[in-house]
Amino acid sequence: MDNQTLLGHLHAHFPQAILASNMAHGALSVTLRREAYVAVAQGLRDDADLRYTFLENLCAVDYLGRIPRFEVVVHLVSMHHRHRVCFKVGLSEDDPALPSLTSLFPTANYQEREAFDLMGITFIGHPSLARILLPDDWVGHPQRKDHPLLEEEIAFTFNQERIYAHKPFAQK
Repeated sequence: MDNQTLLGHLHAHFPQAILASNMAHGALSVTLRREAYVAVAQGLRDDADLRYTFLENLCAVDYLGRIPRFEVVVHLVSMHHRHRVCFKVGLSEDDPALPSLTSLFPTANYQEREAFDLMGITFIGHPSLARILLPDDWVGHPQRKDHPLLEEEIAFTFNQERIYAHKPFAQK
């Protein structure tokens, strides 16, 4: 299956779902309406002609200053056709929530938890939406572009004395 055929199929079966599409470097990327997210994912998985049965990646991106601010990016793979498709859904800063894909793709479980933990995206219907990388008492979401940067100078042989001079209990 080529990108043009897939895009035509998506337009035919989900005419109201697609906001934009882009083909770059041989890869198809489709921007979807939020309310069509699960239906399109299920259609891509269940259609006998498509068979996008593997969720390869799910992540979130913060475009601070843009509306919508957040974007969830999903890469699905059809092993049968040896083809990949990317779809994106924009989320506002006021409501960064999207239905979970875990019932369709079990691999979404940990990937949605990571997007929740690091970016603050809520996945409605997720079976166990909890932090996965950070401690439970961590405040904020460190991959958001407005999260304060924490910086600690790394000690190398050329700057050890200067660093340890400010840390009286550090080992020298």
